[in-house]
Amino acid sequence: METVTPRQLQILRFVRDSRKSLGYSPTMQEIGDHLGLTKVTVFEHVAALEKKGVLNRGAKHRARSLQISPDFQFVDERPTKIELVGRITAGVPIEAVEHRQSLDLEQVFSSTGEQFALQVNGESMIEDHIRDGDYVVCEKRSNPRNGETVVALLEEGEATLKRFYREKDRIRLQPANPDFKPIYVEPGKINIQGVVVGVVRKM
Repeated sequence: METVTPRQLQILRFVRDSRKSLGYSPTMQEIGDHLGLTKVTVFEHVAALEKKGVLNRGAKHRARSLQISPDFQFVDERPTKIELVGRITAGVPIEAVEHRQSLDLEQVFSSTGEQFALQVNGESMIEDHIRDGDYVVCEKRSNPRNGETVVALLEEGEATLKRFYREKDRIRLQPANPDFKPIYVEPGKINIQGVVVGVVRKM
């Protein structure tokens, strides 16, 4: 089965979610309204998905007839897959850019909480054995304990990977490399996206 584009995946997810919650598929107009697309653009994407064998329209002129191929499997429905959402620096803070892929960790990690993965860019955490190019597996959690390694989103919209410490009137994001200085922020100017629960390294 051919690979679908990010926009086509959005359409498939909306069709799937509508069928699950409402019991029927959305119309072309509803898909367009939901995703901010014109009806013509939706028809083009649906036609492409039909050609790829991912989507079936059933009767051509019948409303709400869209059906997803049983051979197509969504990443978020596969328990052995963790979503790879981008890259994150371990040096100077940098925005974590959305980049939809997946990382198969069936034999590596297990957790009852929601997880995601990021690829590390930088050397500021090397004393914690987190190197440039490693993948950090994170549990979505906003209440870290002191000393835990976190994915921290700063007020400027940038994200960084550091150890988390609460101090008297500030939060310290501590690197694990003496060549890097800690980052100090006010409690209300930081958003913890997750806590690192593991590291994957490709040798």
